[in-house]
Amino acid sequence: MLLGLSAGAQEAPTAAEAWNTIYPAIEKQIKAPTFRDKDYKIFDYGEKSSTEGYLYSGLINKVIDLCSREGGGRVIIPEGTWLCGPITLKSNVNLHLEEGATLLFTTDLKEYLPLVYTRWEGMDCYNYQPMIYAYEQENIAVTGKGTIDGGASRADWWAMCGAVHYGFEFDKGMISQRIGRPILMEWNEKGVPVEERKMGDGYGMRVQLVNPVKCKNVLLEGVTLLRSPFWVVHPLMCENLTVRGLHIQNDGPNGDGCDPESCNYVLIEDCYFDTGDDCIAIKSGRNRDGRTAGIPTQNVIVRNCHMKNGHGGVVVGSEISGGFKNLFVENCVMDSPDLDRVIRIKTNSCRGGVIEDIFVRNVVVGQCREAVLKINLVYEQREICQRDFPPVVRNVFLENVSCKKSKFGVKIEGFEDMTNVYNIECKDCDWTGVATDGNDIKGLTRDVRLIDVTINGKPSVI
Repeated sequence: MLLGLSAGAQEAPTAAEAWNTIYPAIEKQIKAPTFRDKDYKIFDYGEKSSTEGYLYSGLINKVIDLCSREGGGRVIIPEGTWLCGPITLKSNVNLHLEEGATLLFTTDLKEYLPLVYTRWEGMDCYNYQPMIYAYEQENIAVTGKGTIDGGASRADWWAMCGAVHYGFEFDKGMISQRIGRPILMEWNEKGVPVEERKMGDGYGMRVQLVNPVKCKNVLLEGVTLLRSPFWVVHPLMCENLTVRGLHIQNDGPNGDGCDPESCNYVLIEDCYFDTGDDCIAIKSGRNRDGRTAGIPTQNVIVRNCHMKNGHGGVVVGSEISGGFKNLFVENCVMDSPDLDRVIRIKTNSCRGGVIEDIFVRNVVVGQCREAVLKINLVYEQREICQRDFPPVVRNVFLENVSCKKSKFGVKIEGFEDMTNVYNIECKDCDWTGVATDGNDIKGLTRDVRLIDVTINGKPSVI
């Protein structure tokens, strides 16, 4: 099938064929949901409270339930700052934040119980409920000109990463993911049943800001998202997803902007990213969990986005064990001394999976710290895992990508004993201000081509 994922050998499309046939076919499949023309204003169903610390999530969830039961519509959050616990979206509901409206989430961990199913760094578990969550719903949205503020800081959520830089203090008995993360990784390696993987209290595992799980027809549009405890937008196992016009700023640890995981038909457009980690990071599960589920992310379009700070502009991995196929990136602008890479693929021999058919064109980069294109098959070498699952990266095409400052043009770290990176092409690219005056290729590769690529004004070849 044209848009399917296969680990077997097959003829790769040329870049021109992909842009002319596969891209419009994917675009045609992605349609934002529409909603019944009825508004539910939350204060028509409950009073404003003057009590300090009052949580409005109870009222908001009540109105969401009513709206869904009656056939759907818009649940309206008015201007003002409303302190919340977690919010659960339901089918046929558009949670709409009016201009000047802010949902400010509490840092009180007990409000995020009971535990719910999610993935944490690609590993299945039950953890604290994400701040905005949905499970097995259809036709859902978060829209408007308002703000979703996770309220995280070095005094609370961010300290739970366990790093002193983010506020963790070893001598104060603080709980961090240094407890929960290695336990969850061990459960993953041993294949412990998911229903037995209960995190929550005592494990220190932070929550996502927005996490729709196993949903169909999802729209996230217009809102500003700030101060997430962990990944900002994390659609998991969703189909037909539109992410449009979001403004994402998050300086916290593991503060990825948008991480579609095991999703199919995804459009990310007209968004702004300024993050403490990857701006966009495409996932499909980590190690055994990802391979067992076998649900790739595929058919993703990223266009007209602006990336500032981040470990990578558009990234595939590293939790990519279910594989990946068909990424189209175009007409993006990236620029920051704190943006590490433009296009980044990261994986390792714990993961397995095939990453293939990545097409990038018309990207303008002011500066990045390391490389315009980085492919890394030896990422996170200290990970404790079974290393019998070498991944494959193939069919990566960059065209008309300019950059005015970087350390390298192309940087590839492959395996020393197998050729698992091949058919990589950069064409019509101009990279100036390259500190090393070239590229950096380690390990075995095949058919890596630079066509009409200049580095510091001189033709470059590999």
